[in-house]
Amino acid sequence: MTDSVKNKSTTADYSVKPPSQVCNEPAQTDIDLTVPSDYAGLRLDQALAKLLPHWSRSRLQSWIAENRVTVDSRIATVKQKVWGNEHVRIFPQDTVAESVYTAENIHLNIIHEDESLIVVNKPAGLVTHPGNGNWQGTLLNALLHHAPQLENVPRAGIVHRLDKDTSGLLVVAKTIEAQTNLVRQLQQHTVKRDYLALVLGEVEQSGSVDAPIGRHPIHRTKMAVTTNGKSARTHYRVIEILEGCTLLQCSLETGRTHQIRVHMSAIGHPLAGDPVYSGKPRNTRQVIGELLINFPRQALHAQRLALTHPHTEQIQTWETSVPDDMENLLQKLRYHSKEEP
Repeated sequence: MTDSVKNKSTTADYSVKPPSQVCNEPAQTDIDLTVPSDYAGLRLDQALAKLLPHWSRSRLQSWIAENRVTVDSRIATVKQKVWGNEHVRIFPQDTVAESVYTAENIHLNIIHEDESLIVVNKPAGLVTHPGNGNWQGTLLNALLHHAPQLENVPRAGIVHRLDKDTSGLLVVAKTIEAQTNLVRQLQQHTVKRDYLALVLGEVEQSGSVDAPIGRHPIHRTKMAVTTNGKSARTHYRVIEILEGCTLLQCSLETGRTHQIRVHMSAIGHPLAGDPVYSGKPRNTRQVIGELLINFPRQALHAQRLALTHPHTEQIQTWETSVPDDMENLLQKLRYHSKEEP
């Protein structure tokens, strides 16, 4: 049976009272879902972690322990198992940490918006989600100002991220139902994400990188190709070969942290301007080398996004042009590549 998630009214007949009534807390948006039959044998917290991956398992476990989860109208326990087709209802409660995010009037370049989702063209330099010293001035803060109802959706509807200095398209869910649907599409690798990447070195032919990515064993702020990492696949296609560099289209099959940056570096073609995984231009004239070294961010742009719309179930595709800084760099590289040595 296909699982479903939808908002319900609080007038349904329950054998237990919603925790918001018991604890005298403000009512939150309740979540109804049906456990898929192929989840049979999983513990409840494991099944919920798969169904609602935008919440951490520890959060889900705490809600179960706080009697915020019912299975077939009975209070649930963390270790109970599910066998498929059970009706699960969750009464979420935000943590204090989540409630401190503030709405900020930050300009957003919105490519598309409807009742289910928003597609944003994120500029380089904008952090996607608060954290690590960036608690304000993020995309999340901007989204809360643009669409205040997003305060009722985990992470303000953000289902995937772009690095601070990566530009391009990013989809945001406006409802919990849409968020769950989009996260599941990402898990099933049916969301198509194509990036333009300017890499060092002349790549002669298109190809793929299939190498697991995990935390760097020594430099814990970096990611690396590692045997105990999570599976990761990147497909790349040569768009244009210039002196000392190549413009690629990179398509993600998975979505690991820094995936394109790590994979391209691993095959000897790091991104131009990448402050973490970069290398030095080789066999190029000084003018070309300086252009590549001095580009102030990783030359990576999320150009194309395609997914199945959570409501209409129609495939939709969005595309955006190369940002000015990358376009200016490419024009200069093309000009100097034509010059006689």
